[in-house]
Amino acid sequence: MIRLNGISLPLDYQVNDLDKYAAKALGIRKQDINCVSLSKRSIDARKKNNIHFQASLDVKLNIDEKKIAGRCRDAVITQEYCYQLPECKKLPQRPVIVGSGPCGLFAALILAQAGHMPIVIERGCNVDKRTSHVSNFWLNGNLNTESNVQFGEGGAGTFSDGKLNTGTKDKRIGKVLSEFAAHGAPADILYLAKPHIGTDMLKTTVKNIRKSIISLGGDFMFETKLIGLERKNNRISAVIIEKNGVKDRIETDNVILAIGHSARDTFAMLSDNGIQMQQKAFSVGVRIEHLQENINNQQYGQFSKNIHLPAADYKLAVHLDNGRGVYTFCMCPGGSVVAAASENGRLVTNGMSEYARDQLNANSAVLVSITPDDFGSSDILAGVSLQRKLEENAFRLGGENYHAPVQRLSDFMNNSPSKCIGSVIPSYKPGYELTDLHRCLPESITESIQQGIIGFDNKLRGFSDGDAILTAVESRSSSPVRIIRNEYMQSVSLAGLYPCGEGAGYAGGIMSAAVDGIKAAEMILNNR
Repeated sequence: MIRLNGISLPLDYQVNDLDKYAAKALGIRKQDINCVSLSKRSIDARKKNNIHFQASLDVKLNIDEKKIAGRCRDAVITQEYCYQLPECKKLPQRPVIVGSGPCGLFAALILAQAGHMPIVIERGCNVDKRTSHVSNFWLNGNLNTESNVQFGEGGAGTFSDGKLNTGTKDKRIGKVLSEFAAHGAPADILYLAKPHIGTDMLKTTVKNIRKSIISLGGDFMFETKLIGLERKNNRISAVIIEKNGVKDRIETDNVILAIGHSARDTFAMLSDNGIQMQQKAFSVGVRIEHLQENINNQQYGQFSKNIHLPAADYKLAVHLDNGRGVYTFCMCPGGSVVAAASENGRLVTNGMSEYARDQLNANSAVLVSITPDDFGSSDILAGVSLQRKLEENAFRLGGENYHAPVQRLSDFMNNSPSKCIGSVIPSYKPGYELTDLHRCLPESITESIQQGIIGFDNKLRGFSDGDAILTAVESRSSSPVRIIRNEYMQSVSLAGLYPCGEGAGYAGGIMSAAVDGIKAAEMILNNR
C-alpha cells in the first residue's frame, strides 16, 4: 500500500473523487488504482483566501507499487496497522481493574481479548444511570457524590467533548481509534487530524465496549469502591471493596489502578497503605466563552459560513515574565460549560460538546501552571488541598447552591464586579451568579490570566472581547499527584499494582490514558 502525503483537497471534494487526486499525484491512470481511502485530513487555514483540506491518502494499486512510489517524493510504501495481542498462558487469578475510564476500559478490553476475564470495579454508576444523575445535578443542583461528571462508566471524558487528538505518537493509538469506531464512534475519527466523538455518541460507545468485555468473560461491578489493599511477600494479594456499605474482598495478584484524577479519597487510602506518591504540578484557572460565530470569523475569514467546515477551534499559549505558563485547554467548539463537582460544598467547571458542535458558544479553559512550590506544604496531598480551597471559594462566591460565579471579561480585566452580561450568555447550569472572580482565585493566578488573555489576543484577534464570559473554577485539569512506578509500570511499593492513566499522573486525555491502559495490560500478559 502507498501512503500519499501532501494532497490538497477543496472543501467540497467528494469521496468518490479521491482516486482522481491520487492518480494525478502518482502520475498514473485512475484504472491503475484498486482502492483509495483517507488516512489523515486536516484544515489548512493559513491563507484566509484559500482555505482547503490537507490530506494523506492510502492507495492500493493494480500495478507495481514500489516502482510508482519510488518516483513520487510524497509517497511511501506502508503496511496497514494491525494490533497484535501478546501471547500469555492462563493467569493464576483474574486481574482486577479499578476504574472504567478510557484507561481502565482499554486495559480490560485487551485482557478480555487475550482470554483472561478481567474484573472491573467502578465506584460510579453505569453510563445510563450516571447520565440521569448528572442531568438532575445540572437541572436542580442535586449532587450525587459517587455518580457525577467525574465518577462513573466512561470516566470524566464521557461528559466532555470526546476529543481524541493527542501529542502521543504511540502506535497503539491505531488500536484505540479502531476499537472506538468498531463500537459506535463516528468513522471519521480514523482520519481526522483532530478527531472527536462528542459526549452524546461517547456514551453509547463506552457502553458497547463494556458489552464486548462482558461477552469475552469479563465482569463489571458498578457502585463498588476500592477501600483497601492486601499484600503477601510484598505483592498484592487482594483488594478490599465496598458496595452499599457492605465490605468484600477479591483475591488477585494483578491490579490495574485507573482511578482518574478526582479520586481524592483513594489517593489518601493509597498513601495510608504505604504506596509511594509524589506531588505533581498541575494547572488551575477559569472557563472562557465566546460566540462560536466570532471564532469562526477569525479562524476562517470569508469561509466562515462554509458548510463543509466544522466549528472552528483554537489552541493558544504564552509564557509570562513571571515564569508561569498560561494556555487554553480542552477547547470545546459549539459547546457549553458544565458543572463538574464531585464533592459537597465544592464547585468545579469543565467544558462539553456533542458531536455536532452546534451550540452558540465556544469555550475552553484558560489555565495557569502551578508547581509544588505553590502548594504551601510538603504533604503528598497538598495539591488536593489547594484544589479544594479554590473549589470552596467558587462554591461560596456562586451562592452555595452550585450556581457558578461568572464575570464579563472586560470587568475581570478592570478588576470590577460584573453587574450585567452582554452578547455572550453563560451556558453553565444549574445557574450562575455575576460577581468578581478576583475573590475566588489568588492574585498570582488572576494577574497571570489577565496577562495571558492579552497575549492570546495578539494571536487570535477578538479573544479579549469584553463580552466574553469567565466561569470559575477550573481545577481538575490533571492529577495533583503521581503514583511512582518502575519500568514495568508496577508501583515501586507493591508488586502487581499497576498505577495508570490520568489519576496516576501518567496521561493527559482520552487517548494517552487509553494507551497507558493498553501498555499496563501488555505488561501483565508479558508476566512483567
